[in-house]
Amino acid sequence: MPDKRTHRGPHPDDAKLFAAAVISDLRSAIADFSLLLTKGYAGKSTLKLVGDKFSLTERQRTAIMRSACSDQQLTSRRSREVKLADLGGQAIVIDGYNVLITIEAAMSGACVFKGRDGCFRDLASIHGTYRKVTETIPAVQLIGEFLKEHNAGNCLWLLDSPVSNSGRLKTLIGELARKNEWEWDIELLPSPDAKLIKTDLTAASSDSVVLDGCKRWVNLARAIIEEKVPEARLVDLS
Repeated sequence: MPDKRTHRGPHPDDAKLFAAAVISDLRSAIADFSLLLTKGYAGKSTLKLVGDKFSLTERQRTAIMRSACSDQQLTSRRSREVKLADLGGQAIVIDGYNVLITIEAAMSGACVFKGRDGCFRDLASIHGTYRKVTETIPAVQLIGEFLKEHNAGNCLWLLDSPVSNSGRLKTLIGELARKNEWEWDIELLPSPDAKLIKTDLTAASSDSVVLDGCKRWVNLARAIIEEKVPEARLVDLS
């Protein structure tokens, strides 16, 4: 059945799954999950153990998985985080789908989760195909205007070439960049994570693999949402 979505969210069950009454249990689940990760337990089996203990649904388990991290990960991530104000016009590399979809989700009223490491993450999944939604162009515009206001340097966007419609998104982002005279480059790569980890540029991402491997990173999606999307449906699980 074709995907006819015109917005990135919200999911119809999220009002119940992430209501104020259940936040305490979700935070407890994250604390337990993070503690077991810290002790070296495997993520998949540990998530099942914690999820079963708190009778969590699949969406709740996904939120827990994306919001938790071990003490070692937390310390390492914090040590390499660069504050936006400290970039000083330096170039950055943007984890394209990661940042864009989180901003789209926030603008569309979907739940955005604040995790243990302070990053904002969503529960959207593109399943190998990126669908342009109502929020896509406004989200790219918002990112560009935000970066310009904060005197960011040249930005390199990385998009996953195996994801369908990445070429179309590259064209769209490029057209907006030229129209607004933003100093942006956009690349399609089989695995953007590899470049995000190896680059000397500051990476804008909330992807755990990137955060645990890159030289330094900036919490761009959170900064944009906090400053520019005050209506965002934030679920604080930190």
